Amino acid sequence: MSIATNAMMVELNIGNWTANKLDRTVSEEVDAQKGTKTRAGNYRKNILADAKELIAIQKHVGNVRNWHYRMTTPWSDSGLRLLTLKQYIKYTEELNAHAAEFETLKRNFVTRYPDLISEMAFKIGDLFNRDDYPSIDQVERKFYFSVNYYPVPLSGDWRVDVSNEMKAELEQQYEKHYNEKVNTMMSDLWGRLHKSLTSLADRLEMDEDGDKKIFRDSLITNANELCGLLSNLNATNDPKLEEARKDLERAIAGVTAKDIRESVLIRQDVHARVTEIIKKFDF
Repeated sequence: MSIATNAMMVELNIGNWTANKLDRTVSEEVDAQKGTKTRAGNYRKNILADAKELIAIQKHVGNVRNWHYRMTTPWSDSGLRLLTLKQYIKYTEELNAHAAEFETLKRNFVTRYPDLISEMAFKIGDLFNRDDYPSIDQVERKFYFSVNYYPVPLSGDWRVDVSNEMKAELEQQYEKHYNEKVNTMMSDLWGRLHKSLTSLADRLEMDEDGDKKIFRDSLITNANELCGLLSNLNATNDPKLEEARKDLERAIAGVTAKDIRESVLIRQDVHARVTEIIKKFDF
């Protein structure tokens, strides 16, 4: 089984400054007050506490990483993820938008940085130390946003001068590694589907008193989004995964969260369809 022709590996690198600083003096003071005989702990201070410009960057970075994980599947422990060709155009378009927003937020922060330092002198009192704050040039280098794409290597592509026996052994080892990564990738997709189905099934059930459970709009929107993603992320063209995806798509077709909240019959019908999918596929 080869996915080298319809997928690539992608590596997303985002640098983000936490603005946390170890305060050795305060750490020593705490140890002295508590009568410790050794360094029992460290006090780390946030030298830009409550700086909304930095918080905005940090939130954006977190959102982009979560988006990246949704749009790709796991491949290697080094952080490489698998991106299918079907997903590539949508991924790059959205990535460019995220990168542009990152640059805008970074500019806002860097512009405000000198004023933020002055504000911290009043906000954090005796914890303020001007030497804790890097120069503007140093701070700018702490923020970066880049992406690299790599081909998925073929198991037989060993361009080294080794004996046939050793080459065969290397190919066998990589084939095992390759299959393990493919299995991990597909397990991730099945896991996403299972989580969506079980979440839907749980919230569609009545509670112990026979009352309807709270059903959020996000349950339907997330399920619809997942159906679209699975169509593009199924790099091995697993027919069972595609069948399960289509079953979920049909189960929620034309149904809104409002419909489910207001109609017991619709709630019961969707619940029956969802639970049938869970039973049909041995998760």
